[in-house]
Amino acid sequence: MNLQQLEYIVAVDRLRHFAKAAESSFVTQPTLSMMIQKLEEELGIRIFERSRKPVVPTREGEEIIRRARQILAEVGKLREYTASLSGEISGELRLGIIPTLAPYLLPLFLKHFSEAYPKLKIFIKEAITDDIIRLLRRGEMDMGLLATPLSDPEIAEYPVFQEEFFAYVSQNEGFPQKKYVLPAHIDPSKLWLLQEGHCLRNQIFNLCELKNNTDLDMAVWYEAGSIETLINLVDHHGGITIIPKLATLHLKPHQKKNLREFNHPKPVREISLVTAQNFPRQLLLEKLRAEIVARAPIGMGEGQRVMAR
Repeated sequence: MNLQQLEYIVAVDRLRHFAKAAESSFVTQPTLSMMIQKLEEELGIRIFERSRKPVVPTREGEEIIRRARQILAEVGKLREYTASLSGEISGELRLGIIPTLAPYLLPLFLKHFSEAYPKLKIFIKEAITDDIIRLLRRGEMDMGLLATPLSDPEIAEYPVFQEEFFAYVSQNEGFPQKKYVLPAHIDPSKLWLLQEGHCLRNQIFNLCELKNNTDLDMAVWYEAGSIETLINLVDHHGGITIIPKLATLHLKPHQKKNLREFNHPKPVREISLVTAQNFPRQLLLEKLRAEIVARAPIGMGEGQRVMAR
């Protein structure tokens, strides 16, 4: 048994196709198949059910592949740790980020960070919180930028900043012309929301104390996939939505007139870098956190935290 064989079975499991796995591993298909067959003979079990299309692991094979992922992840961490002893930031960074944060935060720090560490290859995946946590647990992702707290014993959280929430209100709603508003001022029947799976949706439910949206009397039901869609719906259809501060920085002058601040204590969401527990690349983590803090707008600070989940 060797690491190469473990890499091959993980590749086949990921792609569910021997030819594609061989191509991604830069070997011929006969070579990959032979190496996997030798591993199966050594272990005395079949790892893959080859008669099915796409290829799927056997029940025993699923456990072998899970353990192979763990071994490969630990080997990768060992290599990265030894590189970090010299103070060098290199290798790969697989970063996940939630969709309500990605278009606003990434442009602020990514270019500067990648230029500062040219030996670091960065892979970024935009995904909802649950998917990022799953990939962190499986060792398929190094870090995530998420709204916290998560209250997950397998995940370590490193707070970066707090982001204030604003109400974005159509001029046609006759919303109170006050600098500060209360969640009680928001009519739930006119509230546009993100679709299920977005942590921002849950935060808004908590903020507005909505318990069961099926009780709301709404003429149009539409669950958006992005904050930009929510803003456009308010602009053209009326109603209200709740958006985080970074999203307000991209509004046009006439749109900024639709913003309303919440009264003190202002609701905020905590944004953190998260990793699996015992993540070994602490230097990389510290450098990335410092870069984001340095590039975040002034005033990303105190308030009353709205729970992420």
